[in-house]
Amino acid sequence: MGTIGVHEFITLDGIIDTPSWTADYPFDPKMGEAISGLMDPGGAILLGRTTYEMFAPAWSARTAEEDPGAPFMNGTHKYVVSSTLKSAGWGPATVLPGYRADAIRDLKHQVGGKIYVSGSATLVRAMLADELVDELHLFVFPLAFGSGLRLFGDNAAPVRLALASSEAYANGVLHLAYTPAE
Repeated sequence: MGTIGVHEFITLDGIIDTPSWTADYPFDPKMGEAISGLMDPGGAILLGRTTYEMFAPAWSARTAEEDPGAPFMNGTHKYVVSSTLKSAGWGPATVLPGYRADAIRDLKHQVGGKIYVSGSATLVRAMLADELVDELHLFVFPLAFGSGLRLFGDNAAPVRLALASSEAYANGVLHLAYTPAE
């Protein structure tokens, strides 16, 4: 059975909206190692439509020489949750018509490895509420915006998590890895 591992770049105040602000922080190679550890070439990628549409043009032209994550991102089967997208043209991909918790549970049974999720705020919120996330990896950047798209929105149901590990990087970013609380 597969496991779902979510990776998010997030600010101190919980903003995950289009993280172009990460460019202000030099990329620490140890962060790359941590993110690479979340990717399983035998697994799958699960994305919401908006993130898929942002990732497709950004990743499809990248080569392994430009970015060591390119072979995984381009060659791994992608599942896109969308009620509006009819087909997906980036690499091997399947559109899941709208969010359904049972469809995500079925996907976990079909995929033998890790199912990698990045961004996809609406999808991640729903999966957290439905207790489908096995690992939540937050890369916390030392800044606050005050407003923007938050991972945990107002009036969201409480999500109980247990800290599995943490690591601080030279650029000030903190990697917090969580699992569901027992």
